[in-house]
Amino acid sequence: MSEEDADREPDRDLEQVVAEIRARVTPDDDERARLREVADRLMGRAETAATDLCADADVLQVGSTARDTWISGDRDIDIFVRFPPDLDRETLEEYGLEVGHATLPEGHEEYAEHPYVKGEVEGFDIDVVPCFRLESTTEIRSAVDRTPFHTQYLQRRLDDELAAAVRVTKQFLKGIGVYGSDLRTRGFSGYLTELLVCEYGGFRPLLEAAADWRPPVELDPEAHGRTHETAKPTRNEAAGDADRPFDDPLIVIDPTDPERNVAAVCSAENVARFQHYAREFLASPRIDSFEPDDPDPLSESALRDHLERRDTTPVAVRFDAPDLVEDQLYPQLRKSLAGITRGLDNRGFDVFRATTIADETAVVFAELAVDERPAVERHEGPPVHVRDHATGFYESYADDPDAYGPFIEGGRYVTEREREFTTARAFLESDRLFDVGLGAHVETALEEEYDVLVGTEITTLLDEFGTELRTYFDPWP
Repeated sequence: MSEEDADREPDRDLEQVVAEIRARVTPDDDERARLREVADRLMGRAETAATDLCADADVLQVGSTARDTWISGDRDIDIFVRFPPDLDRETLEEYGLEVGHATLPEGHEEYAEHPYVKGEVEGFDIDVVPCFRLESTTEIRSAVDRTPFHTQYLQRRLDDELAAAVRVTKQFLKGIGVYGSDLRTRGFSGYLTELLVCEYGGFRPLLEAAADWRPPVELDPEAHGRTHETAKPTRNEAAGDADRPFDDPLIVIDPTDPERNVAAVCSAENVARFQHYAREFLASPRIDSFEPDDPDPLSESALRDHLERRDTTPVAVRFDAPDLVEDQLYPQLRKSLAGITRGLDNRGFDVFRATTIADETAVVFAELAVDERPAVERHEGPPVHVRDHATGFYESYADDPDAYGPFIEGGRYVTEREREFTTARAFLESDRLFDVGLGAHVETALEEEYDVLVGTEITTLLDEFGTELRTYFDPWP
């Protein structure tokens, strides 16, 4: 092979891989026809029910199946029922549920920002969601009111080639584990993916750009002029950070709502993970980059080997998972993780790495570099020359029979006092655990009952969390 041919080989490999994935993820005519028939039938049913309640109501299909960016095998049909803005919120919710049940007689109610009906018809997952019909996103009264604007905007921007590139990009993001704007994943939403592909002009150009991103990356598709310095606080309620300005690693100004960062939910880790795999794929295109890797559960012998090799002390706080949807549960788990690890660090137990996982039970898990501390701890007071504060410190400890000192060292008072907790277990099993800043529902669950596992006791987690522990102890980007 000549040097020129060798230079072309990665390009040829990349195009071949992309072509194969494109063929795999593109719905065929039969699949499209089946989806269209079901969608049209249900939309007709929804429109009849909606206009019987409110003559000015209308119905439209939104989401990826409306924009032809859905991946073969995806079975989601999102039907939005729009009511006039002069309807009050309570009536909208009432009408929305009535239309939902008329459309999906076997459906059930779920709740996002307001209730809606979800069900299954001939293998398709159907959502029937009420919203207000508005002229502009400046008038939005709930987060779902934006969705029709997103669909209208992208239907103008997307052509067949870009839609195909979106499908390939979505599959790539799924393969590397960063697709989904739910608060468990904190990754790339379908809408964000579509905007990125439109902005860069395809799958490969997006990867080439992402490989060189230097966060914060700021994109403003409709030139609204918003930046992380000029934008008002984000209105992305799903991100759980509605009081924050645009200080995220990836900032994509919503073309339909200039005060919103579409990428606000994306974690810094997932933006970096996308960059890593973009570089890896461009250097060595492979089909398996598009295939999610589900690791085998960790065995007990392998876990014990890791613990012996690492010589850290794992600790886990395990409790019944609060009965919440994941978008409510995981922010609370992460808040609790931050509080508990901070509590451990502040007491000298040096958290090495930590995570939180949940299924039937929930776990805050940490590895400690230090598990046991001396019975005394050093406590430095103010410099002696700061008279009032120094005198107060001295008098606080001068008559404490359990303290060493106060003595003077380096110009300031120092005392060595009894340590409150000499082991991580003692702290985690104490009432002081409730002082660290826990999620509200997590705190309630811990007040009911929880277990503290230390060292090899964590092997009892394997039955429920073997896969998650495999991911923790065999980490990859």
